Amino acid sequence: MRKIYIFDTTLRDGEQSPGVNLNKKEKVEIALQLEKLGIDRIEAGFPAASPGDLEGVSAVARAVKNATIIGLSRSRIPDIDAVREALKDAQDPCIHLFLATSPIHRKHKLRMEKQQVLETAEAAIRYAKQYFSKIEFSPEDAGRTELDFLCEVTDMAIRAGASVVNIPDTVGYMTPAEFGNIFKTLKTNVPNIESIQLSAHCHDDLGLATANALAAIQNGADQIEGTINGIGERAGNTAIEEVALALATRSEYYQAQTTLNLKEIAKTSRLVSKLTGMVVPGNKAIVGANAFAHESGIHQDGMLKEKTTYEIISPETIGLVESKLVLGKHSGRHAFREKLIDLGYDLGEEELNAAFAKFKDLADKKKTVGDEDIRAMLEEKLVDTPEVYTLEQIQVHYGNQSVPHATVSIAVAGAGVKEDRAEGNGSVDAIYNAIDKVTGEAVELEDYSIKSVTHGKDALGEVHVVLKQNGVTASGRGVRTDILEASARAYVDALNRLIDKRNSPGRRDNMSLI
Repeated sequence: MRKIYIFDTTLRDGEQSPGVNLNKKEKVEIALQLEKLGIDRIEAGFPAASPGDLEGVSAVARAVKNATIIGLSRSRIPDIDAVREALKDAQDPCIHLFLATSPIHRKHKLRMEKQQVLETAEAAIRYAKQYFSKIEFSPEDAGRTELDFLCEVTDMAIRAGASVVNIPDTVGYMTPAEFGNIFKTLKTNVPNIESIQLSAHCHDDLGLATANALAAIQNGADQIEGTINGIGERAGNTAIEEVALALATRSEYYQAQTTLNLKEIAKTSRLVSKLTGMVVPGNKAIVGANAFAHESGIHQDGMLKEKTTYEIISPETIGLVESKLVLGKHSGRHAFREKLIDLGYDLGEEELNAAFAKFKDLADKKKTVGDEDIRAMLEEKLVDTPEVYTLEQIQVHYGNQSVPHATVSIAVAGAGVKEDRAEGNGSVDAIYNAIDKVTGEAVELEDYSIKSVTHGKDALGEVHVVLKQNGVTASGRGVRTDILEASARAYVDALNRLIDKRNSPGRRDNMSLI
């Protein structure tokens, strides 16, 4: 079977999701997990967007050894130079150039004629070719570009030195038949098309991103671009896990396959969800909480008799393996270490000691500690943000006939512990008002969400908040059995991230890209 290369843009297009802004350490954490997943090509960001983004791409380039690292660039020399700088330490660098080609973009955005578009793109590719052996070129909004002109653009890109030509359905406008036909036409009409790889980049505005990507594969695409969990601008991008499992499950039909380590999918999905704050819907294909749940009596009966009656993919395929080892407050370090190994975590001695202490604290509050409890506990704070504020204690007074009020104690770096009290419209509002008084930070609460990490009355609850200050946003997470404490920790985490961003050398501009 022919191999389909996977180009992951979670760190670039995925980060364009509203409310998502990954820092350098978070980008590296995700990139290293993408490497474990077996992703072929990782688009780490858009270096010209800001000094902070360039730094993030550089950090990924230094950390990842077994995947091509890609930087996005407009067809401009300063952008190309920024990618050169960001990828100078990459073992296998690639630049991703783009320029819009559709009539609507040529007229309203670029104010260019066809010939100007061709000349601008060609000049950019030839300049980049001096420094990069691998160049991908994307005619932005290719889906709405005239087919004859798209063939002309592709021919130019090949002659100028591109190694991959990507066809983006930038606004999610295409149907599978139309999108597949683009690839068929290019394969038939463009000279030397076999000398490059064709790629598909689909958006999900009409809910057709995965279907369009699979149609592209059927018509000759060599590479699929997408994100973990399908996150991305507007309605998101092709979900990589959906394409990978479609090819694996229907291999006899597609006659194509990826080389992904499918058992890493569930872990990768959880990590991206936690660090971006984007909750995976329960009914999401492959990685949703209900993807392998069966409630209908008829379905349950069939499952008990033969799993394949209603389950075309086994949970084990994506790494969801239920362990029979149940942990509690009497469990020792050895059992805990074995559980971590079983769940795919490889911790050093110092990290193990810290994790075991947190486990013992959690076990005192819960009768049994399940796999998801441990994952949530370990992944609550995978990235160290400098802690200006540390939550010490909260005390909340609430009654449905009285005004809630909260007292909060916070350790302030270099200033000791400070305490204050505030009222609010509810318990969480009172806690947040008290934190604001202690810290003196003026912020807006952009988003607040709660989800249950595990099951039962003693389930861990995860709170995600997004705070905004002077046009800068930051997200924070808190995981505890007490949802009020989780809420407070999430808020303080977000405050620390805001301060970290304030002190960072730059932040990315809000640009709409391919």
